[in-house]
Amino acid sequence: MSKLWGGRFTKPTNKIVEEETASIGFDYKLADQDIRGSRAHVRMLASSGIVTEEERDTILDGLSAVAEKLKAGKLTFSAENEDIHMNIEKFLIDEIGPVGGKLHTGRSRNDQVATDMHLYLRDHTEAVISLVEEVQKAIYTQAEQNVDTLIPGYTHLQRAQPVSFAHHLLTYFWMLDRDRGRLLDSLKRTNISPLGAGALAGTTFPIDRHQTAEELEFDRVYPNSMDAVSDRDFILEFMSAASIMMMHISRLSEELVLWSSQEFQFVELDDSFCTGSSIMPQKKNPDVPELLRARTGRVYGNLMGLLTVLKGLPLAYNKDMQEDKEGMFDTVETVEAALQMLAPMIETMTVNTGEMTKAVSEDFSNATDIADYLVTKDVPFREAHEVIGNIVLTAIQQKKFLLDLTLDEYKQFHTAFEADIFDVLKPSEVVRNRNSYGGTGQEQVRRQLEEAAKSFE
Repeated sequence: MSKLWGGRFTKPTNKIVEEETASIGFDYKLADQDIRGSRAHVRMLASSGIVTEEERDTILDGLSAVAEKLKAGKLTFSAENEDIHMNIEKFLIDEIGPVGGKLHTGRSRNDQVATDMHLYLRDHTEAVISLVEEVQKAIYTQAEQNVDTLIPGYTHLQRAQPVSFAHHLLTYFWMLDRDRGRLLDSLKRTNISPLGAGALAGTTFPIDRHQTAEELEFDRVYPNSMDAVSDRDFILEFMSAASIMMMHISRLSEELVLWSSQEFQFVELDDSFCTGSSIMPQKKNPDVPELLRARTGRVYGNLMGLLTVLKGLPLAYNKDMQEDKEGMFDTVETVEAALQMLAPMIETMTVNTGEMTKAVSEDFSNATDIADYLVTKDVPFREAHEVIGNIVLTAIQQKKFLLDLTLDEYKQFHTAFEADIFDVLKPSEVVRNRNSYGGTGQEQVRRQLEEAAKSFE
């Protein structure tokens, strides 16, 4: 079987070379985008007088037939035709005859594949943004229900100060909001048309690149044909945003693993997002957050892989750039699957308020508030800090917590203590009093929820 490009060759392609250089094993995923780009291209060819209207209609009918067979699963892709572009063109020629060969006038596979990837990544970036919003809504709903639920806040994974559980959850809402913003911003670089740039230098045909860009709903056209076919920044930018987002998802996943452990018991994940053990019947393993945590590494790897592929390439197109697709597809599919699992897992999560309340009542995370209390009594903060350190040490030695000490015991450390110290030390008061903007006080958390709600408008 002769290649569509085989006119100047005297020998067939080595079988191993043919298998290794063919990309149809993965770029078949661009089939829909390839047909969309071809439809726009042939309409432009007719408008520019390069093909006749009759030829245009024949080719469009042929592309529709190919698209229907594709949808019905009736097409068999061949490595002999190398990639999705040549496979589609071969199907088209089989469908309508030699006139199908006119479709490729005024374009190259270089600008064709770039167009397909711009379309594919635009479609999926928009889909990922919608999925991010679903996770944000799930977090928002849980936060809205847990403004008054208290949880230990940690630094160095040591209990630091009690916080509203809603405040803790909303941290991830805002992380994802930045992720969403990065993805939205990346569309500015993704939604550019390379179609018509040719192999690298444009074409001698009087094409109208702006017409195809408008039909494909691109915002603008690459002004430089070499840049159009060699640019993969838009993929790198998506992968970078995806890597940051997966890092955020991994951090949340780690907390879900910890919180659902017997040691914490702060939350319980729904059975549908956990698995059991083959030999230990009591086990309920948080497999989903563990998988999300692990899959962050493959998204990072895809980014580093493409950066490495591109780092030494001369202009314009090189076969190395065939390696841009598998990592892009894998990143898209990994991120979409992660978000699709994360939203319902958070929605169905049970919050064990009793365990959280117990945790904030049996630690020393209210110690900072004693220092603040003494400062209001005109005691210098550094002096107050030392006083509290001694109080905590004494309480630990006596196996007590700060609310267990008597007023007389407090006065032994400083005469400024009064009976109101016990109100100050209540976890609910510790949280409520942090009423500065962005703080964990319930009033501020409700204000934060109002701001979060606006992001959905």
